[in-house]
Amino acid sequence: MDLNLNHIDYLQVGVTSQKTMKLLPAVGRKATQKVAVADHDGVVNCFGMKKGEAVPVFKSLPGQKISRLELGGALGTPQEKIFVCSGSEVRGYTKKGKQFLSFEANLTESINAMHVSGADLFICASYIYNHYYDCKDQDYYLSGDKINDIVCLPVERVGRTVPVLACQDRILRMLQGSELLYDVKVPGPPSVLGLHNRDGGKDGEEVLYGTADGKLGLVQFTSSAPVSKWEVDNEKKKGGVLCIDTFDIFGDGVKDILIGRDDGTVEVYGLDSSNEPTLRFEHVLSESVTSIQGGCVGKESYDEILTATYTGWVSGLTTEPQQMEAGPGDEVKMSRETQAKVAALRAELEQLQVKVMQGREKYQQSAQSSTAVSAVPLFSINDRFTLCQDDASYTLTLEVQTAIDNLLLQSDVPIDLLDVDKNSAVVSFSECDSEPNGNFLLATYRCQANTTRLELKVRSIEGQYGTLQAYITPRLQPKTCQVRQYQIKPLSLHQRTHSINQDRPMNILRLVGQFSFAEIHSWVVFCLPEVPEKTPAGENITYYFQNTFLGTQLEAIYCKGEGNFRSDNISTISILKDVLSKEATKRKINLNISYEVNEDSVSHTLKMIHPKLEYQLLLAKKVQLIDALKELQVHEGNADFLIPEYRSILDESARLLEEYKKQPAHLERLYGMITDLFIDKFKFKGQNVKTKVSQLLEILDNYDLNSLIDFFNDA
Repeated sequence: MDLNLNHIDYLQVGVTSQKTMKLLPAVGRKATQKVAVADHDGVVNCFGMKKGEAVPVFKSLPGQKISRLELGGALGTPQEKIFVCSGSEVRGYTKKGKQFLSFEANLTESINAMHVSGADLFICASYIYNHYYDCKDQDYYLSGDKINDIVCLPVERVGRTVPVLACQDRILRMLQGSELLYDVKVPGPPSVLGLHNRDGGKDGEEVLYGTADGKLGLVQFTSSAPVSKWEVDNEKKKGGVLCIDTFDIFGDGVKDILIGRDDGTVEVYGLDSSNEPTLRFEHVLSESVTSIQGGCVGKESYDEILTATYTGWVSGLTTEPQQMEAGPGDEVKMSRETQAKVAALRAELEQLQVKVMQGREKYQQSAQSSTAVSAVPLFSINDRFTLCQDDASYTLTLEVQTAIDNLLLQSDVPIDLLDVDKNSAVVSFSECDSEPNGNFLLATYRCQANTTRLELKVRSIEGQYGTLQAYITPRLQPKTCQVRQYQIKPLSLHQRTHSINQDRPMNILRLVGQFSFAEIHSWVVFCLPEVPEKTPAGENITYYFQNTFLGTQLEAIYCKGEGNFRSDNISTISILKDVLSKEATKRKINLNISYEVNEDSVSHTLKMIHPKLEYQLLLAKKVQLIDALKELQVHEGNADFLIPEYRSILDESARLLEEYKKQPAHLERLYGMITDLFIDKFKFKGQNVKTKVSQLLEILDNYDLNSLIDFFNDA
């Protein structure tokens, strides 16, 4: 069954955070529902729709930024009380707007996730979980990594309090009181949780999760062990999941899963007969979707998907047909209504234009006076710098509450900018002198009008570390700019994983010295991404990493006074040795460094590089042939005389050229990795082989894996 939904904008509030919009329960069976939405201005807005217009129910006073909005009420009654958290305070409002609760949690950090169930309140700051009953402290838990979201299984169905935390280290943690009952490993950092069917499914134990890298899954949290029901991979490289809801939008009696992503994609997944999800509808908005709900808002009896976006647009994808088929009399009435609406909008627009003109004149007059002080307009930026596992690149996403004029990128480390299909901005590069100023990249993106969201891809080189800076200039008067900085770490292409293959040939680096647990942890944070800033609880810690480009792995085990690092890639160990000794020297800490090199690991790493290198060499060879083959084709009139291999190159020429263009310097990068591996192998033996690099490059130009391994062994 096809789903035909029409997009309608209802109103715009301030900038919104994740999960800050909810639909209040309907009063009658077919009645429209009120909408509660909270924003960064600290305002709670509750409105309903009458005759196609948004009519306010109540609006709270501005205050501190609101980070979450949840609905609650006594168990077994309609959940129509509105709870919001801002800073470390939780406030409660009735559906009419009367404030009945102001609870200060006295946390040192702001609340970033909340769940309300009857008299139970569950709140999470960065690493801390707190449970309150009637505003009295009950349970407390300190998480090993940042908590992104929380949900609690329905008490009335499971008969006990079961909170589930979504943590940045790719783990869902199920708690019992203040203790961890068990955890569930998921394929990406979970960003949002939701109860399946809004009530936990058949037994009240099913929880949906969405990850920052766009995956989706369902887990059943039984009292003894978790059961993973299904997972949906992000094959089409869509944005991360920010919000989830379940609602029967198809009207077939089975609840569908509604998904909102950070690239503006809204998706509807239906469950087939074997309870496996299939994508049944997709719509793309121009900015990230922070909240999603299914219900009836615009017109009674017409269901819709309601969304709130980052810049505060509350809009619906409704099943109501836009063009009403009616008799001649109705048609006139319909068009009159529409005409009246258009006339009202035109009048409002003219008034706004007059106001803008007056404001501009006033500003220019005051700017000429000697006592004038120019105020910099403040604007909000939502930015993410995340490692993408599939192509070993970093995605930089910038979203601004107003249109972006231009963006300047500056980097003091060598990085490649990769092509992004969604990006319509015009890029221009400036020459930069890397030697005195440490400038390796200067690129300007000029945006088209009304661009509020930009997505860029960069690829770094491991071992070279520094800072990438983005200077964002919006279309605002007076001109203003904000700078955002992103750290490129020494082992920037590594990501956290749950386990590694212990059978691989491993090289070992061991550090012993007078350093604290916090100090060595801070060095690991400096070297590797996805490590929590906070020093872990306990005496020691073990982390596993995988290189997203090559698939090599790293194990880090460290405690006070000792650190052990194992990897099947010598270059990884070499980078760690250089950076860690540098960091220790900065702090005047004497380190005793020892290492064990496994000779087999070199050929093992070369074999891991081999398929990538072979593919890139073949691609480069094919691309070089395209022009000559096209000339032959023109000369002969057709390509029938060519052998099948050459004909297929001609047929696929557009795809080959696009792929080659999308991966600039890919071959050079692989050559660089092999060269580094060669130098690092002999560096650990105390030999300098830089003079033999030219011979190595000759072998790479006439590439053969066995002759390359022989060269490494004989050198």
